[in-house]
Amino acid sequence: MCNPPYRACCLLAVLYLAACSSGKQAFERGEYYEAVMQAVSRLRQNPDHAKSKETLRNSYPMALEWLESDAKNQIASNATNKWRNALYAYERINNMYEAIRQSPGALRVIPSPKHYYSEIGPLKEKAADELYNAGIASLMKGTREDAKRAYFQFMEANQYVPNYKDVVEYLGKAKSEATVYVVVEQVSVPARYNLSGDFFQDKIWEFLNRNYTEQGFVQFLSPAAAKELHLPRIDQVMRLQFDDFSVGNVTTTEKVETVSRDSVKVGEAKVNGQTVPVYNTVTAKLTTVRREVVSQGLLSMIITNAKTGAVLSHQKFPGRHVWTATWARFNGDERALTAQQIELSKRPEALPPDPQNLFLAFAGPIYDQLIPAIREFYRNY
Repeated sequence: MCNPPYRACCLLAVLYLAACSSGKQAFERGEYYEAVMQAVSRLRQNPDHAKSKETLRNSYPMALEWLESDAKNQIASNATNKWRNALYAYERINNMYEAIRQSPGALRVIPSPKHYYSEIGPLKEKAADELYNAGIASLMKGTREDAKRAYFQFMEANQYVPNYKDVVEYLGKAKSEATVYVVVEQVSVPARYNLSGDFFQDKIWEFLNRNYTEQGFVQFLSPAAAKELHLPRIDQVMRLQFDDFSVGNVTTTEKVETVSRDSVKVGEAKVNGQTVPVYNTVTAKLTTVRREVVSQGLLSMIITNAKTGAVLSHQKFPGRHVWTATWARFNGDERALTAQQIELSKRPEALPPDPQNLFLAFAGPIYDQLIPAIREFYRNY
């Protein structure tokens, strides 16, 4: 509920939302089809909504006239996509017909909405033929972008009339010519380390397979897969290699200090026949050990044109991981230590993780940089 100072704002917001949902604003902008669909949607929720009734009553005749005129003008024209455009106009008229029929409130306003179902079938045949021929023309231009355009033209033709002529065959041809085939070489780990890069490589392939499926126009393959598939061509090669690599650089430092605590009870004594506590300062020699293991690497991603060898992209991604452990030992009186120092002294000497885990630890930040870089490079493909 709005507070008094904000009631005016709340009222304006409510009126604004009501106007939007009734379709009135779309009508005033001359977007008659959108106005009809918005008004019908509102009447489906509230069959007696007055503003929506008014909007529908005014916008439906204008939307119908506009779409009918557009369809007839398209058919009479020499436009490249005239059959598809005419089909689109008639389908919108049918959309309005179906929407109104499903809304009792809208039916009371427009009791006899018009449809063009009998025209749809022949138009789909003509639109399919139109798109099929346009796809062949695009494919004959011989560029990758035109092959992509042809693929979508063949796809749309096949949607209008499934298996129209030999459109399925042309779909495969267009897809092949539009696709960039990229061979991704195995990430190599320097031989001086007895390590496996399989996990890192598998994560990269998981990303590529998840994000670049057969629906797209980039296909990543291993060298073995490319050879097995007998591809017509290889367009690019992506080489991932470590330019710098070190695992397990150990540094151990020790800090020795004398710690003490005053007024600690160290015993008892007899004073004038009475037993009294004896307080003194206690000390201990504390040695704090810190072990640090630094692992780091620098990965290069080099993408080249497979035919010319030209470098298309060369980026470097650093990764670094520092493993640390601290423990302590002491000689002397434990009572001189703090609780934290006692806890440190109870820790055993820590051994570094095995080199494979250290490699994966610094490879993680590299992966987090590599994946956005791949996504960005192939964003417009």
